[in-house]
Amino acid sequence: MRLLLVDDESEFLTLVTRRMARRGVLVTTAESGRQALDLLEHGTFDAVVLDVRMPGMDGIETLRRLKERFPDLAVILLTGHADTASAFTGMELGAFDYMIKPVAFDELFAKIRDAARCSTRN
Repeated sequence: MRLLLVDDESEFLTLVTRRMARRGVLVTTAESGRQALDLLEHGTFDAVVLDVRMPGMDGIETLRRLKERFPDLAVILLTGHADTASAFTGMELGAFDYMIKPVAFDELFAKIRDAARCSTRN
């Protein structure tokens, strides 16, 4: 499984990448929405995990642009507990699902696996 993990928190990226690698997931990371969109143009992914709150281009704008170019790619949004309105907006824009931070790793892995199965950009 190929995952694009997008978050501006480098510690989160490192932790999740290590844990996903132990489960055989190939993870590419991006620290911004712009970087994620660039990576999507040059790589193939089964799913994207996208943080909503990032400086510059936030997750909602990134999702909007991503879905214009790759409408069938499954995207899971990560949002803080006080930001459920953004999660609902993301669902309206075509996100596969959303999860609230902090997220349990096993739940995140299961959701990514489900999203990858639904994605047609393999």
